[in-house]
Amino acid sequence: MKKFWLNCLLATATVFALMWALSKLTKLEMFDAFDPIGQALSDFELTDYAFSRLREDPKVDDRIVLVNIGYLSRAGIAEQIRIISKYKPKVIGIDSFFYCEGGLRDSINCPAAFDELGNMMLSNAIQEAGNVVLVSKVHQTRKAYESGANVYDSMAYSDGIFQEYADFGFANLATEATYQEDVKICRSFFPSVDVNGKRELAFSVKLAMHFDSTSVDKLFKRDKEEELVNFRGNVEMQDVKSKIERGKDLATTQYPVMFPALDVHQVFAEDFEPDLIRDKIVVMGFLGSRFGDPAWNDKFFTPLNRKVAGRANPDMFGVVVHANIVSMILNGDYIDELEEWHKYLIAFIFCYFNIALFFYINAKYPVWFDSVSLVLQVVQIVLLMGLTIWVFYKSAFKLDLTITLAAIALSGPTMEFYDNVLYSLVRIWKNRRLTNQPEEVLTPDK
Repeated sequence: MKKFWLNCLLATATVFALMWALSKLTKLEMFDAFDPIGQALSDFELTDYAFSRLREDPKVDDRIVLVNIGYLSRAGIAEQIRIISKYKPKVIGIDSFFYCEGGLRDSINCPAAFDELGNMMLSNAIQEAGNVVLVSKVHQTRKAYESGANVYDSMAYSDGIFQEYADFGFANLATEATYQEDVKICRSFFPSVDVNGKRELAFSVKLAMHFDSTSVDKLFKRDKEEELVNFRGNVEMQDVKSKIERGKDLATTQYPVMFPALDVHQVFAEDFEPDLIRDKIVVMGFLGSRFGDPAWNDKFFTPLNRKVAGRANPDMFGVVVHANIVSMILNGDYIDELEEWHKYLIAFIFCYFNIALFFYINAKYPVWFDSVSLVLQVVQIVLLMGLTIWVFYKSAFKLDLTITLAAIALSGPTMEFYDNVLYSLVRIWKNRRLTNQPEEVLTPDK
């Protein structure tokens, strides 16, 4: 029996070694041209199905109001701030930078820098409001990025004329995108980061702090470097909704409405009830030139996207992502997940006992081994995938069993390889050692 369990352990180690080797091969991206299905599914997670299909529509969170700034000039944004401030919001967040990209301060690359009147109006509007949070950016050098550490080297802010009377929070979201134009898939965010030894807070965290500081205390008590975003909904785009009602295939836009929102013209016409704004969190940002505009600027793929694989259109503007994070913080509605070592432990247990079962089946019923092992693997994988979705749907717990599923899928073929090849090679090597040993010469006693 000791030999049996030792072989199970060695075969399990072989499975994990094979998974490690495959992970290194996939990083080389040498087979991407031959794997269109894999590429289409690479941004899909099982919990996306629960996000986009199973969860009940949330109640509208009227503590957070979104305001579309469209393509307004700085003077236009200043007028929006002035109008909104009249209705006494708790805090105003502006998800937009007011600086010259790349430091190019000339009339061609940065005409806004020469709009002295507009800049003065915006600065005065921020000062008079007295409760404005602007976005900043955190930057990493290549060395810090390659180290994988969540340590940043510098900050970028709006121009100095806007800084004195505003608070700041970094707007960076956790995506794999290198540039703004890249495809951006957002599932998580960093509540805070270290910048040269100083703790900087995220834009959404700063907004929640201005509204209810105790909710932020609860966030930091979780002591997590990176938090999954518990996406609940989007904003209602009237133009898009009417197209859906006419029966057009716009599945990616059918989201539950989570936040009230005001379009550009509604703010200028003051076409809203005062209670919509009073004592609320107002988040201003880009939502298209108008509601329903299919613009891709500052837009992300999220788990709410109805097309869970092979996605074509991003589904959520950055300002709405920030609003979802603020709502999650205020509600304390977090997503918990397995620790990294839990994932490997579960995978090891499943793999080890699958290997033991397959060794037994192969020894007792060798004719049936291929069919029975395949059925057992498929049944386990399907059940665990269903369990992952069900647990997330019921308790907002992300049961990431990716490593376990891979270990189960490889356990059958690897056990055969170990038994037929590796173990046979070991036996041959032992036999050769025995046959090559010199025979003992017996001499008679004198």
